[in-house]
Amino acid sequence: MLLKTNRLTIRHIEPGDWKNIKKIWQDFNNSPFSQYDMPHNTDDEDVKNRISKWANASKGFEHIFFAVCLEEIVIGFFSFNIREDSHELGYCFSSAYQGEGYAKESLKALIEYLPEIGIKKLSAGTAINNVPSVSFLKSLGFVLTGTEKVSFYKNEEGNDIVFEGGKFELNIE
Repeated sequence: MLLKTNRLTIRHIEPGDWKNIKKIWQDFNNSPFSQYDMPHNTDDEDVKNRISKWANASKGFEHIFFAVCLEEIVIGFFSFNIREDSHELGYCFSSAYQGEGYAKESLKALIEYLPEIGIKKLSAGTAINNVPSVSFLKSLGFVLTGTEKVSFYKNEEGNDIVFEGGKFELNIE
């Protein structure tokens, strides 16, 4: 265990978490918000390999991955990947646990912890049309610093499907 909140345990991702992460990605891939993110491959071997890499990477400070657990169930995760002047935040929670404040509760705890390991600034990107994600980031003090055109998918004609992505930042030192 790394961190404990009133309801949750936050710990580093472990190789054995792959089945729970796969379920989270399958759930996300069926979400209307999946159009605003890179597609997640949910092939067993691919997920096992990726989660094993995440677990190994979390031993350092350039790429850190945390599982958010409700009792023994991994209900979501956070990633922090080093960039030029910040660590970029990534996150995903199972829809069965959204709207209960779990993501906010766990990220607040991580924001308090991260300066202890030298992380002073976070950045995050999300589609401006992804209102729940924008609201989540703003509720934790992230500030919109700019927008950019982003595309992860193509339409039937092979043209990019473009959306407006927001760039958010939070100083935590």
